[in-house]
Amino acid sequence: MATFQKRGKTWQYTISRYTNGKYDPIRKGGFRTRGEAKVVADDIEYKLGKGMRIENDPIPLAKYFEDWFTLYKTDLAKQTLNHYKDTLRYIEEYFSDKAIQNIKRNDYQEFLNEYGEKYSKEVMLKVNGHIKAAAEHAMEDEIIRINFAKGIKVTGKPPKNKKEKHLEFEESELLYEELFGRINTGLSYYAVLLLLVSGLRFEELVGLTRPDFDFDNNTINIEKTWGYKKSMPKGFGPTKNEKSERIIGIDPKVMKEFKKLFLQMPDNIHRLVFFSPSSKYKCLSNNAVNKSLRKTLEDLNIKNIITAHGLRHTHASALIYKKASMIYISERLGHASPDITYRRYAHVMKELRKEDETIAVNMY
Repeated sequence: MATFQKRGKTWQYTISRYTNGKYDPIRKGGFRTRGEAKVVADDIEYKLGKGMRIENDPIPLAKYFEDWFTLYKTDLAKQTLNHYKDTLRYIEEYFSDKAIQNIKRNDYQEFLNEYGEKYSKEVMLKVNGHIKAAAEHAMEDEIIRINFAKGIKVTGKPPKNKKEKHLEFEESELLYEELFGRINTGLSYYAVLLLLVSGLRFEELVGLTRPDFDFDNNTINIEKTWGYKKSMPKGFGPTKNEKSERIIGIDPKVMKEFKKLFLQMPDNIHRLVFFSPSSKYKCLSNNAVNKSLRKTLEDLNIKNIITAHGLRHTHASALIYKKASMIYISERLGHASPDITYRRYAHVMKELRKEDETIAVNMY
């Protein structure tokens, strides 16, 4: 007997069935009303009762994929949702109205090969992940017999050989000392200082509120972000990943300056530390911080001009230089795993290996 469930704005039927002694239901969703779902379910139940083979109407891959992620991926961040929309666009461009039932593994591999010539392997891995998950769902619903996205080879353009820009340790020391003489001239200098000693992402920085600062233990709590540009959710949002929620220790000298700042600066409805009432996004802009950072570096005659994001790489590189463990650095930066940290800062570790070699050959 069929049962019916409302999922979002559409209806789905489920027909109980056992195959080889195992529960093997038939499901299909996307119906506008319960009545529409019941008509189709009744027809399938009749055919099953007569021992007839169940055939699915042709469904364009693009339509199935769009219906699938619209229905099941309702809690995605805006940036992640845009990745799914990109995948949909690639499907529409290449497969047009071709039915998901008519796509063979070779067809799909040719698609990956063609788009792999245009986009990086990282992008194509995401695309394949999206399509494979949708195809798996279609297989479970018996719309297709095999998952054509399994057992294939993902191709893509090699990543650009680009080092993350950061300051050398001696340059970061000069910047650190200089900032204490400038913080009273503008909030953006406080932002530069905190980015330098914390390695925060910019959205984490502007998402900080006064209660996040623990002056007794000299720590800050990172558990949210703030939308500071159009592509981000408005106001408070989640951190990049689960590991990005963390509590990190901060230089006591820096914490002392923020404690004084809180006494001088009026509070706001959001309790944001880097609040800017005149800004469209109600927070200090990335551009303002970059300007203050650039001016300071130029005044110090540091030719290696970096951005606010470069301060995150500077912080990580300084920790590596000081022999901090990679696991600790990964946790402090809020990376999803230490593997990401290793890959991102391999070039810094390679440079320091020369010093390690000198230590090794002169050990005795």
